[in-house]
Amino acid sequence: MTLTRRTALAAGVAMGLSTALAGAASAQEVIPMTAIDGYPERSMWVAEFSGFFIPRVDELLAESGNYEINWMEAYGGQIVKPRGVLEGIKLGLGDIGIVTTIFHSSALPSQGISAVTPFISADARVVAQAVDEIALEFPQMNAELAAENQVYLATGVVLDSYQMFSTQPINSLSDLEGLKVAGAGYNLRYLEGIPGAAGVRGGLPNFYNMLQTGVTEAAMLWPEAAVTFKIAEVAPYMLQADLGAVNSKTVTVNADYWASLPDEVKEVLSAVALEYRDHVAGIAMDRAAASLEAYVEGGGTVVEMSAEERQAWANSMPNIAAEWAANLDNAGAPGSEMLVAYMDKLAAAGFTPLRDWAAELE
Repeated sequence: MTLTRRTALAAGVAMGLSTALAGAASAQEVIPMTAIDGYPERSMWVAEFSGFFIPRVDELLAESGNYEINWMEAYGGQIVKPRGVLEGIKLGLGDIGIVTTIFHSSALPSQGISAVTPFISADARVVAQAVDEIALEFPQMNAELAAENQVYLATGVVLDSYQMFSTQPINSLSDLEGLKVAGAGYNLRYLEGIPGAAGVRGGLPNFYNMLQTGVTEAAMLWPEAAVTFKIAEVAPYMLQADLGAVNSKTVTVNADYWASLPDEVKEVLSAVALEYRDHVAGIAMDRAAASLEAYVEGGGTVVEMSAEERQAWANSMPNIAAEWAANLDNAGAPGSEMLVAYMDKLAAAGFTPLRDWAAELE
């Protein structure tokens, strides 16, 4: 694979333009910018970064004509693997990228706020906005990324809700007992109250092989990703448990590179990051029903988990949200305040949790 390069100008200055126009074009400052992600471009959020974020930045910069960006795009392991984006941007291997935050619970603990509060909202748009509001109201998320030599632009929610996909039928909570389940990060802790269930850490591109080879019998992901990565071929059963939408992507910029950018470019990148956040979350929700249908058409079978079984699952879990908050509190960060504020935001948006994680704070 080769790196993809594009510029805000479709081509060089065409022959026949006036000297004045040619002079104006040459007065533009051309800024090189390398965008990275370890996931392949078929991943929805990568495709939309390339197809929405970049053209939108170019469009807004073209309004003043002061700057253009010479984009270099490197996805799917060309520069970094999925777990390597945080380190890659920190080291300047990429200037801007999409960090999969669920891989970095130690370095970016506050990013786990929606992952530690399952069974509340399956609306990606609401969760994305709530997390970004938390980032604005509390300095913790920005401080964690600053320690990684990065600037936080916006969070991203690319899934409508985690579901359980398996090689054999799962009809109830008891059917999960004893299973090895692939997941990525905090969602593996959802299994801790289920006897014999064991989480196996992996990345989305590896789930197909993990299921096919028997490394796991199930995996937690979402229908759009299941369709994109052809999971129905190896895991033709889905338990619709609606575990919840989770912020798992954050657009960041290398801090040294950010400091070198003109204010106008910074403003455009910041504004478009928020547009990208809402755009991707909207796509996640728009595709949810269609992806579920496509999964069934691809050979999958869906079983809806009953309200009683979902409640039992929520009650079986340790309160990972309270633990998360306490760990941040002990580190001098306002974990408990952040958790309460987040729960309040979801409640204000009309979502009632199966379990009030904040009510159990010490």
